Parts: sequence; C-alpha cells; structure tokens
Amino acid sequence: MTFEPTENPNTDYNESLLSIDKRLCELLNDRKEILGKNTIFPPDEVISKLADEYNLHEEYLQSLFTTMAMEASLKPMVVPIEFKKYVPVLKIYENDGVMYTVTFIRQYANASVLYLDIDWEERNEAIESNYYPDIFDMFIDDTYICRSEGGGGTTGHTSYSYIISPALPDDVTGIELIFKEPGRPFNENPTGFEFSIKLG
Repeated sequence: MTFEPTENPNTDYNESLLSIDKRLCELLNDRKEILGKNTIFPPDEVISKLADEYNLHEEYLQSLFTTMAMEASLKPMVVPIEFKKYVPVLKIYENDGVMYTVTFIRQYANASVLYLDIDWEERNEAIESNYYPDIFDMFIDDTYICRSEGGGGTTGHTSYSYIISPALPDDVTGIELIFKEPGRPFNENPTGFEFSIKLG
C-alpha cells in the first residue's frame, strides 16, 4: 500500500503549528516504544471516552489509531530480484491440533521470501468446523523488515508468504521468527496468540 504525496493548495504553513506537530511526532514515537512489536488498539469504551473528552468523532479516532498501526505496510515496497538459491528449513510448531511449518526460504539478492504453511485436520473435534486461520504478522529483529504478502489455501491447509529485507544470511542458524496475531481492526476477535520458530 502506498500513498501519493498530497498537493496542498495552502502554502502558508502556520509556523505556530510546528511545535504542535513536533509534539505529535514525539508522542507517536513514545507510543511505538511502549508497544514494541505489539499492535494494540484502545477498547471501544476508551475511544468513546476520548471522543467525548476532546470533542472528536469516534470514527476519526478509529481511523487515526488504525493508521498508526500501518507504519510497516507504508514503508517502500521491496521487490525481490535476482533469485540465488533455496535454503531448506523444515521447522514445525504445533498448537491445539494446528501445525505451523516453515519448509524453506527463497534467497534473492536484495531480500528473502519465506512461506508459513498452516495445516489442520477438519475432523478434529477440538477445531471448529468453520475454522480458518488468521494471517499473522511476522517479526525477526530490528535489522529486518518483514512484510506479509497475504496467501490462501483450501480446506485444512493455507499458506502465507512474507518478504524479508534485507536478505537473510545463507546460514540462518539461530534466527528466531516471531508470529503474532494482529490486533483490531485487522482481527475481529484477537486472542493475543503468538508463537516463534527458531531456525537452524
């Protein structure tokens, strides 16, 4: 997702706004530091209270907090170029009858592409018959930007892909992949579920 620069017909920027805009940016950074890699939205009752207190529309605040959580997706898109090799992984995490698997990584000159396969047995009584896994946000550490490319699947199986930049080293021993359920509004009923897969 990208946004085109907006053309502002009003070129007379009020310099008295600069101190306020700086404070807004400072507060955004403070919120990011507290959140870390989490995506947490204020509960509906908090949004309603803030809207009343500051005379703002609830929809406006919802939109504002949603945009805050989209920073990673608004960074410049990295398109993998110059395929180099496959790096076999075959690491599995299992939870409540659902298997999460990373089988291999595609290595490119400027990025890596990783696939998360999710499999479950439809006849497993512990899993709802209409079960379909949510997409996960993936994190490594501050060195790498991980972008979800979406995915799809069939009954009992789905697969999601992620672009990682810069490219992972060919020896991925010790690298830990952290998968987290996104919070609202990206996930209607977040449970806070997360898991990690250590490579190598």
